[in-house]
This record gives sequence, C-alpha cells and structure tokens, in this order.
Amino acid sequence: MTALATPPSRTGLLVVQPLRRKHCAGCRRGPQPMLVLEEGGPRCLGCADLGHLVFLPRGDTALTRRSREESTLSVVVVRFNRRKGRYERQGVLVEEAGLARAEERCLADAEARRRRRLRDARRRAAEDARFAEAFAAAILRLFPGCPADRARAVAAHASVRGSGRVGRSAAGRALSEGAVVSAVAASVRHLDTPYDDLLMSGVPRNEARRRIAARVEGRLREWREGGEGREGREGREGRGSLRGDTRGETGSAA
Repeated sequence: MTALATPPSRTGLLVVQPLRRKHCAGCRRGPQPMLVLEEGGPRCLGCADLGHLVFLPRGDTALTRRSREESTLSVVVVRFNRRKGRYERQGVLVEEAGLARAEERCLADAEARRRRRLRDARRRAAEDARFAEAFAAAILRLFPGCPADRARAVAAHASVRGSGRVGRSAAGRALSEGAVVSAVAASVRHLDTPYDDLLMSGVPRNEARRRIAARVEGRLREWREGGEGREGREGREGRGSLRGDTRGETGSAA
C-alpha cells in the first residue's frame, strides 16, 4: 500500500503492521513495526498508551483466547495483504501478566492432554492385544495344522493399527473367514515361497503370484488338514493297513 490505509472498522482497538517504513506522527520516531491510527495519523504504541503490551503471534488459538481473557486490555494486530486486497489478522497485543497466566492454564491443559493420551494409548494397546489373540484363534480354527507361534505372528502382523492390512479392514475386524485366509495366504506367500525374490528380479506381480500359487495352496491345504494331528493320521493309516491285512488273510483262508 502506498500509504497507511485505514483498516476496516471493528469493535475494540486495532493495531496495524505497516508494509512500508512509517514514523510516528507524535514522537517522530521510526520506522515503527506497529502503529495505531488516531485522528488520521499513525501513532506508535508508546504514544497510543499501548507500549506496555506484548505481542502474541497468531497460531495458538487456545493461548490467544485465554490471553485475552486474562488481560484487561487487548488489541488485535492486522497487516494488509496486497495480493488478496484485505487486512489479515497477525496476532494480538496483551498484558504480559495476562499472557503468563494464560500460558500456565495451557500448560495445565497440556499435561492433562498428555495423561489422557497415555491412558488412550494403554487402552488401544490392550484392545489390539485382545484382537490379535482373537485373530490368531480364528487362524487356528481354520488352519489347525498351522504352528501356534506362526498363527500369532500372522495375527500380529495383519492387525497392526493404522497399517491398512487385512486385519484392520471391516472384514478383518469381524474375523471373517475370507480376511483370515487372506492374511495366512499373504504370510505363506512372503515367507514360504520365492515370491519376494521374483519381485526383486523384476517379475511382474501377477506373474509372480501365478508361479507360486500352487505352493501357497499346498501349504494352506496342509494346514487345513492338520487338525487330526500326527497320531490321528498315523492311526487312520494304521487302520487302513490293518483292513488290508485282514482282507489278505481272509482271502488266503478262503
């Protein structure tokens, strides 16, 4: 602005940060970083009886609001924005004692917020631990042959909060079968097949998945059928052998 333009009228006192070097019309000192318009002329804060106030820049809404509450006298500071063609708020002038009291109130609130964040973090950690345990149990129900430590590792990886992985999806939180199978298949793909090596060698993702699909399905089938345990499978095989031997003896006897 070529001259100290008059800011828009508003309730309360107003101080302007001039864009050009300006001197006080009263004491002639300058250039002044802040001026008050009185009777058409610029006055420095000292001549305007505002020199005892301190400047609080904008940015902290709570501190600004409380500083004005704690100060008997407060003044809005504005500066003209040439590009936008309007005055914009830069902060406030408040009493130093009022600012100190406001800072104490904000610090008390900050401590309360810190304690609340800690409580929330502990609560979320407990919730995440319970969910990971439930997810691991769901894995073992669908894949009884999966080692328990592997199931826990899959569940912990898939259910990390904010990870965007399948365990944090709506289906994952509902422990749907599709989500559980997807999590286990992803673990098998990365840990039990050369899938990652294929990707690193430049094989396209879809082609890499096609190459290792049989191995993934084989491992999933193995874990699905592992519910009987080794003794159950051996017992079933033993019974089959016994039936075969009996048939052979019967035939010989016949």
